[in-house]
Amino acid sequence: MSKVDQQLEDLRAEITSELPSDISVSDVKYEGPELVVYTRDPKKFARNGDLIRQLASQLRKRITVRPDPDVLSRPKDARDQVLDVIPEEAGVTDLDFHADTGEVVIEAEKPGMVIGKHGSTLREITQEVGWTPEVVRTPPIESSTVSNVRNFLKQERDDRRDILEKVGRQIHREEMSDDEYVRVTTLGCCREVGRASFILSTPETRILVDCGDKPGAEGEVPYLQVEEALGAGASTIDAVVLTHAHLDHSALIPLLFKYGYDGPIYTTEPTRDLMGLLQLDYLDVAAKEGRAPPYESEMVREAIKHTIPLEYGDVTDIAPDVKLTLHNAGHILGSAVSHFHIGDGLYNVAFSGDIHYDDTRLFNGAVNDFPRVETLILESTYGGRNDYQTDQEDSEQRLKEVINETYEEGGKVLIPAFAVGRSQEMMLVLEEAMRSGDIPEMPVHLDGMIWEATAIHTTYPEYLRDDLRDRIFHEDENPFLADQFNHIDGGEEERRDVADGDQCIILSTSGMVTGGPIMSWLEHIGPDPDSRMVFVGYQAQGTLGRRIQNGWDEIPMNRGGGRGRNGKLSLKLDVETVDGFSGHADRQGLMNFVKTMNPRPEKVLCVHGDESSVQDLSSSLYHEFNMRTFAPKNLETFRFK
Repeated sequence: MSKVDQQLEDLRAEITSELPSDISVSDVKYEGPELVVYTRDPKKFARNGDLIRQLASQLRKRITVRPDPDVLSRPKDARDQVLDVIPEEAGVTDLDFHADTGEVVIEAEKPGMVIGKHGSTLREITQEVGWTPEVVRTPPIESSTVSNVRNFLKQERDDRRDILEKVGRQIHREEMSDDEYVRVTTLGCCREVGRASFILSTPETRILVDCGDKPGAEGEVPYLQVEEALGAGASTIDAVVLTHAHLDHSALIPLLFKYGYDGPIYTTEPTRDLMGLLQLDYLDVAAKEGRAPPYESEMVREAIKHTIPLEYGDVTDIAPDVKLTLHNAGHILGSAVSHFHIGDGLYNVAFSGDIHYDDTRLFNGAVNDFPRVETLILESTYGGRNDYQTDQEDSEQRLKEVINETYEEGGKVLIPAFAVGRSQEMMLVLEEAMRSGDIPEMPVHLDGMIWEATAIHTTYPEYLRDDLRDRIFHEDENPFLADQFNHIDGGEEERRDVADGDQCIILSTSGMVTGGPIMSWLEHIGPDPDSRMVFVGYQAQGTLGRRIQNGWDEIPMNRGGGRGRNGKLSLKLDVETVDGFSGHADRQGLMNFVKTMNPRPEKVLCVHGDESSVQDLSSSLYHEFNMRTFAPKNLETFRFK
């Protein structure tokens, strides 16, 4: 018998001894990080609400209780009973019964009412029907991404259970080494912005943190081929942790599956959905531009199938010697500061991912409250000594002035924006400005993936700022459903009509002008001296956005999707930059993030910034807080213990 099988036998015996004699345990399994207990007496289990909590606390494991499939009532009979228990105002839109696991997935407009206070309604459902309820939100704005991901995971349930069992056995395997060390190898985004990727390794475990591309620099992928990175190949990695969905962090994760990786991806649920959306668009843009995509769409589906979603604050075993906790990073929907607790108190490492330290209209500010962190890997996008962003209120005031000036001149405002994050921030600013009369009411056209990304935001309001979450819960107050917003379906004719029409605002991807519909808008609006292009987000070195920002008034245009007809386009529109809307902390925010950590880390690695930015931030942290700081290059390895 393997060590894991013996462990499960022992756990089953221990659980059985702790339960009342009339509650049976028919099986105990690991599924991913969770311990799943199957019972023939689910109703009795549910009657004692504290039982699961007591067991989880005693065994120090996340526990899920499921009914043994052969004691389940028929779905047809259970359906009416479930609906009788749930308050009508919860707005149940779908019930989906899965006999293999004894779960009923309840989709509702108000999931909180299905859950009940401290889970009371969920327990009542199990008491009535024996099935284990799982609750998901009905998106207030229909999202093809959310719907496709949910349907895909439903189809792949059998495969997914096999994956989770395999992962569970891997997490709880016997430790093989007596050595004690922690290493971080930098595979990208050091002294550059883009292609974020790191290996965190111990004698037991190799974890890949992020795996992105570099905007505006084709062919520069993380160093996945080099010996330091994947050793004998992608299959030597035990787990992947994704901090957030932006392509400079997530684009090349599917490539790992092409290379033979078959393990878990840990991230938040909204990041999983956004990851799929952005990766499929990444392949689409490559095809339209005549480039060979690095992987097939099938690999995106593999990545989604292998994703194990975690909630902020949940401490989760992801390896025999590693616990992971994700915390809000304040950057985009579902973005996470990733905290790794290694060994039995041996060492703690946190990867900031991309962070915004202060509250924004969309999110609460980044969390930096950890019991311990010896080493922090810190983003430095705005780490330069002069990288102070304008106060948000001043930024909004300046944006409103630009819009009013352009409106009076009869022009249009073109804002290149990332589909995820900046676009929704802009929508909130514009909706309020029009509602309060600070700018005239006019159409706001959303092009590219912005509408779909917004729909995903409204599916996960619990990840948004507290007051915004409350507004989304009340349909008549949902700011994203304001009448001004018009979703462009991608037709060239519609764009031409908008360009020939009255004053308006256009939000379009890509945010760094590296392709996508923004190129079409430049053709239509670029020659108009009365219009303005307004940059509200970071423009990386080497991108067309940075070049236009720096004064280029003639840009190359490929009008044929890789089929020739190349030429140049003269830009006559004014170009403005309005700072203060970035999803990244500025210099002061980064310093404050470290300053307010208690205790502070012993070492900080400054990454994800231009060379001068990482060196400035590293130097300042060293002088200010007397800690060891580094500005590593790519392909360096740091041994911490």
